[in-house]
Amino acid sequence: MTGGSADPVAIGFFAIFIAITLGITYWAARRTQTADHFYAAGRSVTAGQNGFALAGDYMSAASFLGIAGLVSTSGFDGLIYSTGWLVGWPVVLFLIAEPLRNLGRYTFADVVASRLDPMPVRISATAGSLATIAFYLIAQMVGAGSLIRLLFGIPYETAVVIVGCAMMAYVLFGGMLATTWVQIVKAVLLLGGAATLALMVLARFGFDPRALFAAAAAQYGAGVLAPGKLVSNPLDAISLGMALMFGTAGLPHILMRFYTVPDARTARRSVFIATGLIGLFYLMTFILGFGAMVLVTPDAIKAIDAGGNMAAPMLAELLGGRAFFGFIAAVAFATILAVVAGLALSGAAAISHDLWASVIRKGNPKPGEEMKVARIATVVLALVAMALGMVFKGQNVAFMVGLAFAIAASANFPALVLSVFWRRTTTAGAVSSMIVGATSTLVLIALSPAVQIDLLHHSTAIFPLKNPALVTIPLAFATGIVVSLLRRDPASEARHEALETRLLLGAD
Repeated sequence: MTGGSADPVAIGFFAIFIAITLGITYWAARRTQTADHFYAAGRSVTAGQNGFALAGDYMSAASFLGIAGLVSTSGFDGLIYSTGWLVGWPVVLFLIAEPLRNLGRYTFADVVASRLDPMPVRISATAGSLATIAFYLIAQMVGAGSLIRLLFGIPYETAVVIVGCAMMAYVLFGGMLATTWVQIVKAVLLLGGAATLALMVLARFGFDPRALFAAAAAQYGAGVLAPGKLVSNPLDAISLGMALMFGTAGLPHILMRFYTVPDARTARRSVFIATGLIGLFYLMTFILGFGAMVLVTPDAIKAIDAGGNMAAPMLAELLGGRAFFGFIAAVAFATILAVVAGLALSGAAAISHDLWASVIRKGNPKPGEEMKVARIATVVLALVAMALGMVFKGQNVAFMVGLAFAIAASANFPALVLSVFWRRTTTAGAVSSMIVGATSTLVLIALSPAVQIDLLHHSTAIFPLKNPALVTIPLAFATGIVVSLLRRDPASEARHEALETRLLLGAD
């Protein structure tokens, strides 16, 4: 492996992508004048465009770098992430996509607050959304730092700063329109790059996946083809699966995409397209992970990056030389940058639209003020992302995103479902569900082996599960239901009928 020193071919691919995306940002900036354009691209995105953008938002550094790394170092168990993330999409398709498009304007909080007291709901929703975004940002920044260090031979910390600055440029000037097209370009590049790399792996084994798996078993034992190496506790596996499945329906940057399309039918079609693209991609990560295990070896992968995140780029260099390594590294960088931009935009929307415009200004912000606050929030989020990326250096990015999904599944998903589909949900019930879901998840993560043993190097952990979703999702639902039953709210129940009409017929 020759990574770690600057390479002209690799830098060339990197520069081409940056030039293309900055051109997109310049084009989008000229069309981004209002809050509707900044947050929702003027609701002009087609089903095909939004399907690719959704897939681009979802196929993050955790998907490309993290899953391939986990499979290459742990075998079969690494695939629990790809399976969990994929099966979350039917929940989005049948339960979430249409209500979000019909009830909301820009953020997840718009939907929950549609028939409840908006002040406490928006404050609680913003807190849960920002916690989710923070953990998701950690994974992207760690992946970016490792990748750019490998690509250019520059220090990890400098690489993290470069990514943070690029993210600011896309969101500050181009808003949702630029982010959407960056996601589309990135999705096409990622699917093309992953498919090419997967075919190159299979070519080494006569295009027979069984030969690849047999080679892995021959080198490392039959255990790499069976569960239990990475997640040995059945409750841990169930908990992680719940987080990945239900967390998809609570991710702020994914939910925000449904506001960019003109109607609910387009929202459903875009989810259908995204599901197909994502399913195809996750099948390829299966091949990439085992290909890296057999051809690169786990020891070589961990020697470059302790979290295993560089398995796919190292596999690309082995099979296609330095030029193909440069292309795959540039694609991985595009993956990270596009997802980081989407996360920053959703975080900025939560702060400017939910907190500033709706809570502090009580729905009457001064002209242009909301956009100004959104841009300030983007800068703050970028600085926070850089700091978190440096603190969590060396962590596996798929694992870190799993924790973000646990927060989304516990803080956002229960409140969303209860407020939309249960007539008796009250403001107190929704707020308590979000607060308990977010707080319990953060506390249990802090007490889990992931922090106590892996990060702080203690001998034991107070909470036994690495992912707390098995406890926190039922707890959030139960809290919302019990509090709503204890404190009835006839006014919000009466407004549910109007909400049902709007849910079916749309807002416009």
